[in-house]
Amino acid sequence: KTALGFRELTQNHLPNCELIKGLEIGAEDITILENGLAIISTGLKYPDMPRLSDAPGKIYVLNLPSGKEPTELHIKGDFDAASFGPHGISVYTDDDGSRYLFVVNHPHENSQVEIFQYIEEENTLVHMKTIKHELLHTVNDIVAVGVENFYATNDHYFINQYLKLLEVLFSLPWCNVVYYSPEAVREVAGGFFGANGINISPDRKHLYVSDLMNHQIVVLNIQKDNVLSRVKEVAVGSLCDNIEVESKTGDLWMGCHPNGVKLLQFDPNDPAGSE
Repeated sequence: KTALGFRELTQNHLPNCELIKGLEIGAEDITILENGLAIISTGLKYPDMPRLSDAPGKIYVLNLPSGKEPTELHIKGDFDAASFGPHGISVYTDDDGSRYLFVVNHPHENSQVEIFQYIEEENTLVHMKTIKHELLHTVNDIVAVGVENFYATNDHYFINQYLKLLEVLFSLPWCNVVYYSPEAVREVAGGFFGANGINISPDRKHLYVSDLMNHQIVVLNIQKDNVLSRVKEVAVGSLCDNIEVESKTGDLWMGCHPNGVKLLQFDPNDPAGSE
């Protein structure tokens, strides 16, 4: 098996697809609310990887039903916007209707999680809290399950860029999923060869984790103590990145990398493509 994958992308030009203006440096993650608003993170500054722009990252909202151009969400509060490097995102809606946006952030090539309150009518994000922990060392994606509770994936075991490379070359399945609450932080699942995207089923009984280098989605059962048990692995034939779950049907929508070699080469004149 080739962990990085190596196949050319089949060109499918769908008639209803169109380029969204205003997101020229790409979108790393997208999550869609039940009212049709899509929250988008842009400007990823992934540690030890090339970047398209040195400008601060941003969060946008796109009204899918209206088809209007995306609107930047303005950040308020005590927050260092100049070093913002957003990665995976997740929205949690509290019982009173308040919405909280959780963002994986890589300021100065570090890993931490930001919690914002999303004020929809004002198009603003109010910064509430920054979370740092030794177990959250190479965070990729996140799924919020409470106002301050979440599951997060670490996509590498090592932090050092050279050890990261060896981790891939030797196919070390040492990546994990971490559960965070204000009371405790702990590893709740392991054995992944590049834990990437993560999301939760509509009934909140199962988590889905992209085991990137193994080309599969791992289905996990959420136990009462928040520890996860494996249910099954589903082969997908591609390096799947982020996962979005359709709230009504439970269907999974996944953004994937069909050619991992080109992805690592990062050649703007010969892009890797996606599916």
